[in-house]
Amino acid sequence: MSSLSKLEAFDIDGNSFSGTIPSSLFMIPSLDRLNLGRNHFSGPLEIGNISSQSNLQILYIGENNFDGPIPRSISKLVGLSELSLSFWNTKRSIVDFSIFLHLKSLESLDLSYLNTRSMVEFSLFSPLMSLGYLDLSGISLKFSSTLHLPSSIIEYLILTSCNISEFPTFLQNQTSLEYLDISANQIEGQVPEWLRILPELGFVNISQNFFSGEVPMLPRSIIHFIASDNQFSGEIPRAICELDSLDILVLSNNNFSGSIPRCFGNLPLSVLHLWNNSLSGVFPEESISASLRSLDVGHNWLSGQLPKSLIKCTDLEFLNVEDNRINDKFPFWLRSLSNLQILVLRSNEFYGPIFSLEDSLSFPKLRIFDISENRFTGVLPSDYFAGWSAMSSVVSIYDSTPGYAVLGAIREAYHNSVVLTNKGLNMELVGSGFTIYKTIDVSGNRLQGDIPESIGILKELIVLNMSNNAFTGHIPPSLSNLSNLQSLDLSKNRLSGEIPPELGKLTFLARMNFSYNMLEGPIPQGTQIQSQNSSSFTGNPSLCGAPLEEPCGREEDEEATKQEQDEDKEEEDQVFSWIAAAIGYVPGLFCGLTIAHILTSYKRDWFMRIFSAFLLC
Repeated sequence: MSSLSKLEAFDIDGNSFSGTIPSSLFMIPSLDRLNLGRNHFSGPLEIGNISSQSNLQILYIGENNFDGPIPRSISKLVGLSELSLSFWNTKRSIVDFSIFLHLKSLESLDLSYLNTRSMVEFSLFSPLMSLGYLDLSGISLKFSSTLHLPSSIIEYLILTSCNISEFPTFLQNQTSLEYLDISANQIEGQVPEWLRILPELGFVNISQNFFSGEVPMLPRSIIHFIASDNQFSGEIPRAICELDSLDILVLSNNNFSGSIPRCFGNLPLSVLHLWNNSLSGVFPEESISASLRSLDVGHNWLSGQLPKSLIKCTDLEFLNVEDNRINDKFPFWLRSLSNLQILVLRSNEFYGPIFSLEDSLSFPKLRIFDISENRFTGVLPSDYFAGWSAMSSVVSIYDSTPGYAVLGAIREAYHNSVVLTNKGLNMELVGSGFTIYKTIDVSGNRLQGDIPESIGILKELIVLNMSNNAFTGHIPPSLSNLSNLQSLDLSKNRLSGEIPPELGKLTFLARMNFSYNMLEGPIPQGTQIQSQNSSSFTGNPSLCGAPLEEPCGREEDEEATKQEQDEDKEEEDQVFSWIAAAIGYVPGLFCGLTIAHILTSYKRDWFMRIFSAFLLC
């Protein structure tokens, strides 16, 4: 490659290239941009003898599979302005971070997740006076109490999982700071008040720490604020409603109480996540922002009805209100939200039918439908699932949670997450998991009638749970069309008939449960079915065959044996009847002949008179 003397830029980012990188690539004197990031390159990196005339300004080789020591020769690339070595596996060795101090022109440095046991003093990077972007995530850091950086240097600072125990105080004079991520550390106490005076601050992620007290006042420039998984308490401050640029607000998994602020409806929010707090009262209609894409208020104490103002959220994709006290009929009006992908109403007090002739459901993009543990009733028509396109075919759907522009690229700000039941276990889906997961859970209700035949058109379905209802009729054979199905639970219903043998062909079906129904006949053969625990079939007295201990054919054998015994007994009775008849006939014949002989021989005249008189009568 050294023969490409006029090559200026080489960019193969985000592919699947593997193997080693030839050292000759770094010898090209005209090369100023080299981006090999997000591939599968591996092994130690040999840079070779770099010419002092190297024009390389941008070097991205992060997110590969490099291991071993970081080449010291990188320090000779003195013209570098941007450098990424993220996810380099140093095999828990010590890294000499001083090699980067020779790169005086650095404006962006990404050393995240180097797998090193080194602990670094943050002040080491203070000589890099042009450094505006710094990512040291995954590296243990310590901060000197005397650390002081010139103001207006750092714009983007990412210190995730750095074992930090105190809020970095040197930040209070970084008036150019736009992006701050100090999530997943061990910082305790309150967020400092001076955070509100940073005029350019647009993104703050302080999640997964031990912050307590009230949420701090934030600068009006804030766009994304993520403070989940802390110990904040009290009411959600109404001052948040003054942040008129706020796009993402995530306060999940804290100790907030009181009601949801009504003024949230005046903000341009696209993401509002308040999951797992102690919020109570009626869910206010006014709190719904028309720009919402994702709303999660699950695991609170909310009551009343589901806000019908959600109908104005035409971009809504994610709606989770699980585990509250919402008392309402099924929200048929949600069918107008054509972008809805995830709907979770689990564990509330919803009631009534989920089908109406006037309000037929059609969810073209719905991939997760969980209405379990409510009081829904009624019968589902056979074509109930006919309009659920995303579950019936392969559809490209993306997690469109907004990101934050960092150095010309969009950095993902936050991922949706939801807990679902799969194969009998709770699992959390985060980020890309949403794009592949498709599930229906209507368990724990009072639904009746046949299982809709149209369930068989949902060929992309991975989990189907219809347990603990009052479904009757047979298991629809169309379930065998669900070739991607991994978990099937039809237990605790009133289903009858046989288990369709076609289900034995579902090779991905790892867990199934047919227990406590009125099923009968042999359990179908098939590796997936035969590998199930017997508890998946218990509670069906007329079901037989492995894995149950009750073998098939015993009743038929017993009936055949009884029939044979009855036939044998009948034959014996006939023989005895003939013998008895013979026994009675022979003596009778003998006695009759004897009497006739006597009468004809000795009393012939008397006998003839009696006989003649009998004929005259």
